[in-house]
Amino acid sequence: MSASQTEPKPSYVKLAMRNMVQKRVTSLKHFVLTTVGLLAVLVGLAYLTR
Repeated sequence: MSASQTEPKPSYVKLAMRNMVQKRVTSLKHFVLTTVGLLAVLVGLAYLTR
Protein backbone atom coordinates (compact mmCIF):
# COMPACT_ATOMS: atom_id res chain seq x y z
CA MET A 1 0.00 0.00 0.00
CA SER A 2 1.28 3.44 -0.84
CA ALA A 3 1.02 6.38 1.54
CA SER A 4 -1.52 8.17 -0.65
CA GLN A 5 -4.00 5.31 -0.26
CA THR A 6 -3.85 5.20 3.53
CA GLU A 7 -4.32 8.89 4.24
CA PRO A 8 -7.91 10.11 3.75
CA LYS A 9 -8.73 12.73 1.16
CA PRO A 10 -9.47 16.13 2.71
CA SER A 11 -13.19 16.69 3.09
CA TYR A 12 -15.06 19.26 1.03
CA VAL A 13 -15.68 21.28 4.18
CA LYS A 14 -11.96 21.49 4.93
CA LEU A 15 -11.21 22.47 1.34
CA ALA A 16 -13.95 25.11 1.43
CA MET A 17 -12.68 26.54 4.69
CA ARG A 18 -9.11 26.68 3.35
CA ASN A 19 -10.39 28.38 0.21
CA MET A 20 -12.38 30.89 2.28
CA VAL A 21 -9.29 31.81 4.31
CA GLN A 22 -7.20 32.28 1.16
CA LYS A 23 -9.84 34.33 -0.69
CA ARG A 24 -11.20 36.29 2.24
CA VAL A 25 -12.52 39.37 0.40
CA THR A 26 -14.38 37.38 -2.26
CA SER A 27 -15.85 35.07 0.38
CA LEU A 28 -17.04 38.02 2.46
CA LYS A 29 -18.61 39.65 -0.60
CA HIS A 30 -20.45 36.44 -1.49
CA PHE A 31 -21.56 35.94 2.11
CA VAL A 32 -22.94 39.49 2.32
CA LEU A 33 -24.69 39.18 -1.05
CA THR A 34 -26.24 35.85 -0.03
CA THR A 35 -27.40 37.27 3.31
CA VAL A 36 -28.91 40.37 1.69
CA GLY A 37 -30.57 38.23 -0.99
CA LEU A 38 -32.11 35.87 1.55
CA LEU A 39 -33.36 38.77 3.66
CA ALA A 40 -34.86 40.41 0.57
CA VAL A 41 -36.68 37.19 -0.35
CA LEU A 42 -38.01 36.73 3.20
CA VAL A 43 -39.15 40.36 3.48
CA GLY A 44 -40.74 40.14 0.02
CA LEU A 45 -42.62 36.96 0.94
CA ALA A 46 -43.74 38.49 4.24
CA TYR A 47 -45.02 41.55 2.36
CA LEU A 48 -46.84 39.49 -0.26
CA THR A 49 -48.48 37.14 2.23
CA ARG A 50 -49.57 39.67 4.84
